[in-house]
Amino acid sequence: MSSAVPQSRSGHRVLVTGGASGLGLALVKAYCARGARVLAVDLADERPTAVPDAVAYRRLDVRAQQDWDAALAWVREEWGGLDLLYNNAGVATGGRIDVESMADWERVIDVNLLGVVRGCQTFTPLLKQQGSGHIVNTASLAGLIHGPGMSSYNATKAGVVALSETLHFELRPFGIRVSVVCPAFFRTNLHQSFQGKDEEFEQSGTRLITTAKLSADDIAARVVKGVEAGKHIILTDRLGRTSYWTKRLARPVYDRAASRGAHRIAARAEKAAQR
Repeated sequence: MSSAVPQSRSGHRVLVTGGASGLGLALVKAYCARGARVLAVDLADERPTAVPDAVAYRRLDVRAQQDWDAALAWVREEWGGLDLLYNNAGVATGGRIDVESMADWERVIDVNLLGVVRGCQTFTPLLKQQGSGHIVNTASLAGLIHGPGMSSYNATKAGVVALSETLHFELRPFGIRVSVVCPAFFRTNLHQSFQGKDEEFEQSGTRLITTAKLSADDIAARVVKGVEAGKHIILTDRLGRTSYWTKRLARPVYDRAASRGAHRIAARAEKAAQR
């Protein structure tokens, strides 16, 4: 079976979840500009105005298997196959373990982790039948670097990394490539999905997202380049590369940095409690 890496050339067929905003929309636009056939899926019932006219659109809730089944049926009927599946949809969450609710945990697991699992399960039979294809799962630097105050988000993104590594080996004999994207903070609307109880932590997370130097378009361009190069782990920025290799090669330095972060969170919480 062929193991060629799908390229973003004219005619290639690309499905992007969470494709109406943020990194998903940036990826949709990037592939559309390259002449690919693109299907953007997101939660809106009607086509969002931000989605380019040349792009197909369908509603898809990554928590609903019937929506996945309908997307697969559409891809089979309209395109006869798929070259790139981007499991990109996700929500922001986080908070201290004794503050964040179990409902918040269940929500982020269902979207960030099981949403990716459903996408992989739904489309793998088609890709096996083709003997080709590329699955790209959006995780986060939080899937590799597990800082304090983000246990639920870290756990789901680490799960996406583990799933992607497993499928990287499991699906390779069938000519299917798997990549996982692990960006650090970049400017997007992800902070709007915060819904948890730890409001102080969410305010900090919002600041990190909205003041980041890199935009969603910057990250999308680097993701596309990484996919075209056939990379399994795609680190999109200097912070990600530095943190990843520090953890792997200089663990005491990494541990000290994480401990300082934990002490800062504890100090802020104590200060807030005294108000």
